[in-house]
Amino acid sequence: MGFFDTEKGVDEYIKIAEGYDGTELIKILQEYLPKKSTVLELGMGPGKDLDILSKTFTVTGSDYSQVFLDRYKKENPESDLLKLDAATLDTERTFDCIYSNKVLHHLPREELKKSIQRQAKILNPNGIIFHSFWKGDEDENFDGMLFTRYQIDELKQIIGDSFDILEMKVYTEMEKEDSIYVVLSKSV
Repeated sequence: MGFFDTEKGVDEYIKIAEGYDGTELIKILQEYLPKKSTVLELGMGPGKDLDILSKTFTVTGSDYSQVFLDRYKKENPESDLLKLDAATLDTERTFDCIYSNKVLHHLPREELKKSIQRQAKILNPNGIIFHSFWKGDEDENFDGMLFTRYQIDELKQIIGDSFDILEMKVYTEMEKEDSIYVVLSKSV
């Protein structure tokens, strides 16, 4: 059983993430994506970013944790939610955008590569993806959770030629220049 599969793990995560959301990242996304576009959020957790995204876009939330999905659905019964593994993305639905905020760093590098390839398949033509990652060189394990850190050059290699890079920048979330966000458009 994983960290996010328990009420205790979910409660602990919510405490750790208190005061953080993707407001600034979503402002950047809004520059690239027309209003009302369909957005799939990977790893929605408690739904903070999903709520912000839903003010502008038609959103579908997803998570691998049934605990997060059940909690959000209880408070938002009309919400469109999917139980998805961010690596395999086992859905036939397609979207204009796939978004995640510090989620894909839980995947080993090889699984991230598979996820990016799969994302290209479930994106509509001219679709974009927007993801944020922790920046750094060493990986970390915390309570059985993997935290993979990346440098820009490594992310470019993983992305390969499935996407064109619209923007890839280092930014500060908790410590100076500790994060990277990427905005990619589906190669035609």
